[in-house]
Amino acid sequence: MEPLRRSALVDATIYEIGARGSLDVTVSQIARRAGVSSALAHHYFGSKEQIFSATMRHILQLYGAQVRGALVMARTPRQRVEAIVRASFSSMSQRPEIIAAWMNFYVQAQKTPGTARLLAIYQRRLHSNLYHGFRRIAPDRAMVLTQGVAAMIDGLYCRQVLRTGPQVSEDAVNTLLHYISLALNEATQE
Repeated sequence: MEPLRRSALVDATIYEIGARGSLDVTVSQIARRAGVSSALAHHYFGSKEQIFSATMRHILQLYGAQVRGALVMARTPRQRVEAIVRASFSSMSQRPEIIAAWMNFYVQAQKTPGTARLLAIYQRRLHSNLYHGFRRIAPDRAMVLTQGVAAMIDGLYCRQVLRTGPQVSEDAVNTLLHYISLALNEATQE
């Protein structure tokens, strides 16, 4: 039962963060949503911060699986970069509650060392995956392109969560991929 209850608590955490748009949720609310007692939630995780960390590890695992799956199909460095961008905007990543959890993950990382560590791991992996593709196409510009594309991915999500732009659509992803193509064409012509 423990794995099922842990999973239910993680799912409930995602739902509650999404419903409130912040980490201003209680273990009691999470436990109620999961159909368990607060005491059991504390028994499994220890604290609210540990529930949040487990939730982010779960989301990162889902994201990582999507990226790995997309990279399996990539045959060229450009396809590799495109696969990472597309995986970053998959249907799972577009769920409002997942986006709310991601944005709050960034906030929590400023306060909690464990969450900061998870964020650093995510960022290193994203940069490493992007850099691997870019360095084969434009070695002199690989780091700048990597940093720029990673920032644009985060920026599209920030716009979505702040409602300053439309939901990240296929058009937005294609625009980002077009920018990458232009930047790579310029870099390889120099």
